[in-house]
Amino acid sequence: GNDIVAALKKVATANAPFISRGDKSGTHAAELRFWKAGGIDNPAGRVPGYKECGCGMGPALNIAASANAYVLADRGTWLSFKNRADLGVLVEGDKRLFNQYGVIVVNPAKHPHVKKELAQAFADWVVSPAGQASIAGYRIGGEQLFFPNAGP
Repeated sequence: GNDIVAALKKVATANAPFISRGDKSGTHAAELRFWKAGGIDNPAGRVPGYKECGCGMGPALNIAASANAYVLADRGTWLSFKNRADLGVLVEGDKRLFNQYGVIVVNPAKHPHVKKELAQAFADWVVSPAGQASIAGYRIGGEQLFFPNAGP
């Protein structure tokens, strides 16, 4: 399956263990949006197997591996993670899991100390064919992490 909301509903229905970062990170905020989309507004109070670790992604994966629990993880940490135990990727490809990065040059009128020319050169490189190829070429264990999509 590739639907994160349906997967979380199944976790809740089965009272299965789920480890949440619970750290107010972007990943944690996304996870809470997915639970809410499945009709569960506050999983900490409503899903019996739900536990918040208040920790980063690596520790959350370690806890999930030792507890044989579900967890929402980013691909970079997952690919770098060695202590997988019985964990495996069950849901991927859902467009809601897409986590877009961008590049923005800080306004020098508001922040005069900013090195505007260097910042602009970096931003221009990131969206250039060479920058996009460099981003696409970054791999962990032979697997591509980032999928650049800057337009021409």
